[in-house]
Amino acid sequence: MTDRNIRVEPIDRRAVEDQEVEIVERKGIGHPDSICDGIAESVSRALAQEYRSRLGTYLHFNTDESQLVAGEANPAYGGGEVVSPIHIYLVGRATRSYEGTKIPTETVALEAAREYLDETVPRLEFGTDVVVDVNLGEGSGDLKDVFGDSGAPMSNDTSFGVGHAPLTETERIVHETERRLNSEFADRNPALGPDVKVMGKREDDHIDLTVAAAIVDESVADLDEYDAVIGEIAEFVRGVADDHTDRDVDVYVNTADDYEDGSVYLTVTGTSAEQGDDGSVGRGNRANGLITPNRSMSMEATSGKNPVNHVGKIYNLLSTEIAHAVVDEVDGIRDLRIRLLSQIGRPIDRPHVADAHVVTADDVPLESVEGDIRAIIDRELADVTSITERVIEGELSTF
Repeated sequence: MTDRNIRVEPIDRRAVEDQEVEIVERKGIGHPDSICDGIAESVSRALAQEYRSRLGTYLHFNTDESQLVAGEANPAYGGGEVVSPIHIYLVGRATRSYEGTKIPTETVALEAAREYLDETVPRLEFGTDVVVDVNLGEGSGDLKDVFGDSGAPMSNDTSFGVGHAPLTETERIVHETERRLNSEFADRNPALGPDVKVMGKREDDHIDLTVAAAIVDESVADLDEYDAVIGEIAEFVRGVADDHTDRDVDVYVNTADDYEDGSVYLTVTGTSAEQGDDGSVGRGNRANGLITPNRSMSMEATSGKNPVNHVGKIYNLLSTEIAHAVVDEVDGIRDLRIRLLSQIGRPIDRPHVADAHVVTADDVPLESVEGDIRAIIDRELADVTSITERVIEGELSTF
């Protein structure tokens, strides 16, 4: 054990699974906020890889301020059209030259944005349905000088990250519902667009799942076919829920639809960004992929920040990794919150404080597991720089 400032104490509430009301949300990959998160993070990875490839080191950059301005569309059964494009403004900072070597940062950013959109929202025609404007100001230089004597980078800010484990049944259901709709279901039914939002509400032992699912107009000929797809989505979501819980579950899909007036959630491209819904980095899912008002959360925008010394990114990812490692390795933990607080200029492997708040099972006193919890936190902090490489290689999701 090192002399890192690690604290372990009981949590000041019941385990979330025992609370009477729980609310959980996930914005899917085609949601305007998630589009911004995804592009910002893809650009971040691309810039880091470009710097490493050309120079063998990482230069300063941050791309976590990107914005999406919605377009305008005329959806229609059998196929409509986008009449005014979506505009995405990819802004931030990136170092363009180092020791005589110039780096085409804006070209790298634009190509990363194009590849991400092609993969996640393939019905958006790049340059026609969506226009990306890249404006990256000059970064403040290279990052190699931020490393201290321990080999760990020095924190760029005084900030905190927070993570929790284990996930509750409702959290797992909400997360898996969006993921599986946008993979298993969408693979066999092209009528579902990637803009899927899932809201879970648990009251005691009853769970309501409200799903907003963008339906692609060219894949449904009329209202009857639209209604059939909605029914298939509801049945699929019930199956996902049954994989995770024995509680009673009700599923609601596109509750704003008014069949009598013919007003339904029909889109040309599969995202609400085509018609009035704007987006912004950091306004959606937290670093664990969920929005969880029953839990402590950081308001930092994790996506797009540099993964070398920006604790607004690193500590949110690391605290989540620590929480899951503790729960996986230590028996008897029902609820765990990890908080990591940085201090600007301090090595990121030695936070100002790392604290764990714990709810243990009734037959497991905290004193019996406190040492193991401390040891795991210490071990994971010592390996904090692995977060950087895992992020750059796309192994860790930021939203």
